[in-house]
Amino acid sequence: MGRGQRLQQTEKQPLVYEKVQASLRQLVEQRNYIAGDRIPSERDLCERFDVHRATLRKAIDNLIAEGLLERRGTSGTYIPSPTVLRPISAHSFSQPITEIVGASGGKAGSKLMFFEQGQASVRIADRLDVEVGDPLFIIKRLRTVNEQPFCIETTWIPTALVPGLTATDLVRDLSLYGLLRDRYDIAIGTAKATISSGTISTQDLETLDMKQGEVALIIDSVTSDKDGNPIEYLSSLNHPRRVMLVVE
Repeated sequence: MGRGQRLQQTEKQPLVYEKVQASLRQLVEQRNYIAGDRIPSERDLCERFDVHRATLRKAIDNLIAEGLLERRGTSGTYIPSPTVLRPISAHSFSQPITEIVGASGGKAGSKLMFFEQGQASVRIADRLDVEVGDPLFIIKRLRTVNEQPFCIETTWIPTALVPGLTATDLVRDLSLYGLLRDRYDIAIGTAKATISSGTISTQDLETLDMKQGEVALIIDSVTSDKDGNPIEYLSSLNHPRRVMLVVE
């Protein structure tokens, strides 16, 4: 084989696994696969795409690195199962996220990203039934399951309800609802929420370990106390491959 032929073959090789990778992505995304399903065996896929096993494995490895697939020992390659199951009901939106993660079998973690006092905008004032310009605490936290990021939560809560609240309180205690109950004697009631999907900022994409252009599951909710008074407005950006919404 001449030098020119070797160079040509070397240049073509990346295109082969890239084409297989694109075909695999299309196969997974367009067919009726759901989380936990096993994709066809490597032997079947090699025959389907007419490629060597090494080429196929390189394509699969890249999709595993992206989080689109996962390999389970010798049993095969699967569509990853979500790590957090978020129940959907009037009570579940006011349930502490630590309890939700625990019920999914994971270990909850939290990182305080932002804490400051601000003023209620027209939109926030309407949701919390306060006056425009009223003082609020604005809290932004990254939630993790087994040390993997799965959602970013931004909370707005009237400062009058939680005098003396500090960033240290939230670093020390994973549950804001626990603080409301134990320190401020606020009994959590139910919540009203809307669920949508949409693009998020590049910074939030990177924080959640999501791909550029990938859409997040967005939950916006207003939590009330036992008497029906709104106490918290929450916007939650959820990783679409690590969170599954479950209707109760």
